[in-house]
Amino acid sequence: MLTLDKFEEASKIVSKVTLETKLVYSDFLSDKYNNKIYLKPENMQFTGAYKVRGAYYKISTLSEEERERGLITASAGNHAQGVAYAAKLFGCKATIVMPTVTPLIKVNRTKSYGAEVVLAGDVYDEACEYALDMAEKEGLTFIHPFDDLAVATGQGTIAMEIFKELPLVEYILVPIGGGGLATGVSTLAKLLNPKIKVIGVEPAGAACMKASFDKGEVVSLPSINTIADGTAVKTPGENIFPYIKDSLDDIITVEDDELIVAFLDMVENHKMVVENSGLLTVAALSQLNVKNKRVVSILSGGNMDVITMSSVVQQGLIFRDRIFTVSVLLPDKPGMLAKVAELIAKEQGNVIKLEHNQFVTTNRNAAVELRITMEAFGTEHKEKILSELDKDGYKPKVVRTLL
Repeated sequence: MLTLDKFEEASKIVSKVTLETKLVYSDFLSDKYNNKIYLKPENMQFTGAYKVRGAYYKISTLSEEERERGLITASAGNHAQGVAYAAKLFGCKATIVMPTVTPLIKVNRTKSYGAEVVLAGDVYDEACEYALDMAEKEGLTFIHPFDDLAVATGQGTIAMEIFKELPLVEYILVPIGGGGLATGVSTLAKLLNPKIKVIGVEPAGAACMKASFDKGEVVSLPSINTIADGTAVKTPGENIFPYIKDSLDDIITVEDDELIVAFLDMVENHKMVVENSGLLTVAALSQLNVKNKRVVSILSGGNMDVITMSSVVQQGLIFRDRIFTVSVLLPDKPGMLAKVAELIAKEQGNVIKLEHNQFVTTNRNAAVELRITMEAFGTEHKEKILSELDKDGYKPKVVRTLL
């Protein structure tokens, strides 16, 4: 049972190994959504995510014999680091099975804590099957990343900290993958204040808990597709699901495109790197149909590799019309490129890249294609540049492309 006594016990134990992640009041998000928005920055945790809470508390409950056998788990990254770090503190051997698509930064950091990493499966569920098989064959103690009440209790210590800082909190938004974090946070939050609203947030491309929540029983998705790798789970936890049904008020789903925009918001306005799964609760604020409420968004992690970060930034700038590519047709005559460049410069557009294609038609004298990628201040500025190009007869067409 998830009891108040157990949560209090877990809070004392977990506080020995976690960093203090104090709430951050967001003026930007508060003004944008007409609520009092606070961020719980677990992306600033020592291992870069909240997962160390559940891992450390779970291992603390094991017997000496269970620890000595060695630990094993499956994880898309953050639980892996949590178990690896906690196992190191307890002096246990740890084996971590991670999906083959896990970002390199998560693999390397897991190894840096002394764990053995095995890559298997394309998604978490496949990695988990592999880990369970290894546990049985080699006699290892399996630490489930979410479908374990002790793990969920450790994760729920986040709610204890939130209430200590903000006793009058009215809404808590929590990311959902398999459901361990949501179970711990929602259960403890309701114990502390039955009137509080706790809302889970899932990626639309991996909304297994939403499907289960709506049906009233655990549902497995046939496939998943999301950039939020930390919450890319096909099947939520069986053991924790009854607590989700009892304590969670609602589940919001978020499209990947919304996560991309949320990443830019966090970098530009709070100077924080938050991974896609951690951004779910920020992106969900636009769907929270309340005003003037005290809302806490839990930022569950910040372990994002630089390649993914680069791609997200590019996509975000394109979505915001800060970067765009336009195609224009020009007569193949000297000086035409200079004329177009002069027009763009006059409108304060900043050219990033040019592509000149002489073979777009069989009649080069009639037209060649010029593709111009440029920076703009936003949608209004972009439309002004396109309007001026159209006035001069260039008939611009916006092309959807990355840099």
